Amino acid sequence: MMTRTASAPTQPTPDQTTLRRALTEIQAGNYEPVLAVLTPYAKLDDPQIQTLLGLCHAGLYQYDQAAKLLCAVATKSPTAQHPLQDLSDIMVPQDRRADILAVCRAALKLTPQDARVHDAMGGILGQLGQFDEAIEILRQSVSLRPNSTLSANLLAMVLAEKGNMDEALDVLNATLAAHPDHAGTLSNIGCVLSGMGRLEEALDLYRKAIAYRPSNAQIRLNHSITLLKAGCYAQGWAEHEWRFQLPGHSNLPSKLLMPSLGPDTDIRGKRVLITQEEGLGDTLMYLRYIEPLARRGAIPHLWVPDSLGDLCRRVTGAAVVQVGGETPEFDWHCPFISLPRVFAATEDAMGAPVPYLKADARKVKEFASLVPQNGKLNVGLVWGGSPRPNLVGPHMVDRRRSMNLQTLAPLAHVPGINLISLQKGPYADQMLDPPEDMILYDPTDDLQSMDDTAALIMSLDVVVSVDTSCVHLAGGLGKPVLLMDRYDNCWRWLHGQSNSPWYPTLRILRQTTPRKWDEVVHKVALGLTDMAKHKQKTKR
Repeated sequence: MMTRTASAPTQPTPDQTTLRRALTEIQAGNYEPVLAVLTPYAKLDDPQIQTLLGLCHAGLYQYDQAAKLLCAVATKSPTAQHPLQDLSDIMVPQDRRADILAVCRAALKLTPQDARVHDAMGGILGQLGQFDEAIEILRQSVSLRPNSTLSANLLAMVLAEKGNMDEALDVLNATLAAHPDHAGTLSNIGCVLSGMGRLEEALDLYRKAIAYRPSNAQIRLNHSITLLKAGCYAQGWAEHEWRFQLPGHSNLPSKLLMPSLGPDTDIRGKRVLITQEEGLGDTLMYLRYIEPLARRGAIPHLWVPDSLGDLCRRVTGAAVVQVGGETPEFDWHCPFISLPRVFAATEDAMGAPVPYLKADARKVKEFASLVPQNGKLNVGLVWGGSPRPNLVGPHMVDRRRSMNLQTLAPLAHVPGINLISLQKGPYADQMLDPPEDMILYDPTDDLQSMDDTAALIMSLDVVVSVDTSCVHLAGGLGKPVLLMDRYDNCWRWLHGQSNSPWYPTLRILRQTTPRKWDEVVHKVALGLTDMAKHKQKTKR
């Protein structure tokens, strides 16, 4: 007679709905409850569960345990993306790069020969601005995987971010020689060349990349930016629509996106919903197209952030200005950034002339009392943008376009000027430690919206700013602006020019060396000296 041996019950695996919910909670930063739910399944040899557990331990500052789990998953799939990349994708939006780096360091001790760990760590170090260590780590990755286009491109991008543009090109060109049909390398060479102002060479590289990857939205978008920087507006705006293939843009139906206007396009009576898409500066720049839209008989319905509501209500042609709420009825929708494409083939290709923004007359009188009335040149000052640490691209750009208030110390010694802060956000904290001898008036507590800032700007003689929304606000109001621009400047300021087709009152002072502001600040000081002398002469 045979005896039947009882076997231990098999522990069920959580279903995919539970695991998806766990990931959603982790993305929201709710690590502890997810860990409690998944811990009973910790002994299951399931890479998805082990990865989620590793993410939870990282979120709870248990770096060694997180690294152990994530490296164990990675070891079983040596050609797949390392789970450290999943950790980065989740924690960067939570502004927890330091925690990602701690897990990477622990992972490097466990698997020092895994180039994927070096790649993840180098990328995070680059985002943190720790360039020398990032470059060292990524060079190690390249030595571990000499044939990896990913490691080489990461190294080149960190070199470029540090400002070592020629060295970045050397790395990329060597990679391209080994992989001549690699579209990503071609595109990255184009990106570096574009930043250096070598636009024709960049465009040639982008065309080659597009030939290999015609449907790659990021390559097409990068191509569009270089076209615009070169002043090829019609083609650039058409190509710029590829951004809709990337996350974070419009979620309204593409079939109702407003078409480009031709000579016979009839838009009379059409309600056009104009939507906010990216930064406030973009919206302020493209408000110039509302008046031409209304002049053609359309009904512009602007859907904007609260900080822009009052200012937008005074834009000529704005039929409705909505702040918050639900999606209204419309015939067509058009993000602000698509308006230049809509008008590219018309006589309104550059929109309404400056000034197309108007300050509130009552507020102008009210805020005039916040500005010194001592006969000196009143200079509005902005030295930093919006860091946006929860985003990779904008955060890196902000670090290049912004400066420390101490860098502006030479302005303290310019005779005949008053320095008035327009700085809002985290960079405003630097006023607690101003440069020696700098007297900086600070009326910003009274500025609660762009409408308030516009009113104050009308009492200033000039605005001196890095590339922020204040440049567009002052430019759209028709006030003089000195733009302190970064080396690898935004497309809208073109290349090699000190003026702008968008704002006739704007003068561009650009870095000649990446990340070096001294020459720019010296030119600002000279310009303000001349303006102050001119103001004194006109008073006599």
